[in-house]
Amino acid sequence: MDTQSLFNVEGKVVLVTGGAKGIGRMISEGYVTNGATVYISSRDAKACEKAVQELNAIGRGKAYAIPADFYKEEECKRLAEEIAKRESKLHVLVNNSGSNWGAPYDEYPSSAWTRVLTLNLQRVFDLTKLLTPLLEKAGAPNDPARIINIGSIDGLRVPALETFAYSASKAGLHHLSRVLAHHLGRRNITSNTLACGPFESKMMAATLDKFRDAIEGAIPLSRIGTPQDVAGACLFLSSRAGAYINGATITVDGGSAIAAKM
Repeated sequence: MDTQSLFNVEGKVVLVTGGAKGIGRMISEGYVTNGATVYISSRDAKACEKAVQELNAIGRGKAYAIPADFYKEEECKRLAEEIAKRESKLHVLVNNSGSNWGAPYDEYPSSAWTRVLTLNLQRVFDLTKLLTPLLEKAGAPNDPARIINIGSIDGLRVPALETFAYSASKAGLHHLSRVLAHHLGRRNITSNTLACGPFESKMMAATLDKFRDAIEGAIPLSRIGTPQDVAGACLFLSSRAGAYINGATITVDGGSAIAAKM
């Protein structure tokens, strides 16, 4: 039961949506550094290619890019078909792609709900369903295939900012993950969620630029997340160490969600 075998992901095939930037890029690097074959996908083809070049320079594992626009259902189908052409099985699916929309309550547009819920919730279900046959082929009773859904602490608490569709979508994602855990567990596929706090990302850039001191001051650990924090959580869930965890929502937030306020 040594740590080298307990947390080993070498040789596993992984798909990380939104894997070229932000939290997705951090997760992708964690897998590649530890010997996994990682496919990254987002609609920014140039960012995907740049990330793949950087990741392959790190070594041990391999990275490949399959750009796709997840707002379009046909693109999800194309991605699943492309993975199936290249790989006989998929060990880990990380559903990370997401979007946000902030606007005052009285001005919040209906279109924001369609855009945010489509990407953050509906396409997670669509893509997971399309890739379930490959996940089933990878799963075994003591080493199931893994679905890791990247949620948010704003799906657990009321956010300070007016991001109504985002927080609702992440709360929905957390529960969808539990529903998938129930339905897919018997197929040797686990489903878990990481409810992430603030990390350096394009989505968080403007907020951190304005409110970093206040955000860090409200976190019990007094800092935002690092690449090691989120990559480590994914490696744990994807390895033998995490094989019996199913239907969990794990906060990766330095204690933000439980911080008491006077």
